[in-house]
Amino acid sequence: MNKRKLSREKLVKAVKDLVQRANFELLPEVVRLLKKAEQEEISSEGKIALGIIIENIKIAAEKELPICQDTGLSVFFIELGRGLELDFDLEDALNQGLREATKEGYLRRSVADPLTRKNTGDNTPAIVHLNIVSGNKLRIRLLVKGAGSENQSRVQMLTPAEGKDGIKKLVLETVAKAGGQACPPLFIGIGIGGDLEMCAILAKKALARKPGSKSKDKELAKLEREILEEVNRLGIGPAGLGGKITCISIAVEKAPCHIASLPVAINLQCWAHRGGEMML
Repeated sequence: MNKRKLSREKLVKAVKDLVQRANFELLPEVVRLLKKAEQEEISSEGKIALGIIIENIKIAAEKELPICQDTGLSVFFIELGRGLELDFDLEDALNQGLREATKEGYLRRSVADPLTRKNTGDNTPAIVHLNIVSGNKLRIRLLVKGAGSENQSRVQMLTPAEGKDGIKKLVLETVAKAGGQACPPLFIGIGIGGDLEMCAILAKKALARKPGSKSKDKELAKLEREILEEVNRLGIGPAGLGGKITCISIAVEKAPCHIASLPVAINLQCWAHRGGEMML
């Protein structure tokens, strides 16, 4: 394997651009799915809401303005190749890129101490999940999480006996309770298995997948389809105004767990499903 070096300056600039782009312009897949939802929505109020959403997306991209005032928490999933040499602190560089993106992109400062509520002033620190992989590249996946949807998310330790039916019931209860507060139509990531914290990370990873993509696992793909159908039968609709499209996409990831437990995490994401990916 050929060794490579990556400069701190190159990484900081790339992260700054990635964060700004994610806040100004939704991924093409997300825009396509929202336009499809507008066509399929049967509620007049829901159609109007989706029309306003799509117009908002267009204006934000053209004027390079934040799609939503809540510029959220930045969550990075990092795959660091063993053959890539870094002579700097990776997490510090990620935060520097986020700091510059916040200042230069006029992003709202949305990060604060959990107890004193003192704002950090620059949207740092980011949440970073690091995985060491083969190769000599650095893959960065970004997920921007606003509080409206994140506050309605949930982690529950089910019993193995509750099984798939218990998982579906939990998802439906979570979405029904959230109603319009999570800014539907939603993108939902579900993590199953592992332990308390791993299932929550799996749910985030599920959201970081290509929007609208199906799991390569046939069993999970079937579960995704079934849950999506059941969620949309709730009738919450766009912006909680009622309608056919409450959720646009369900993504599920799983991991082995203890024989006596069934951890489940449901991570809700609003219609402004912001994120991006790059390889350095």
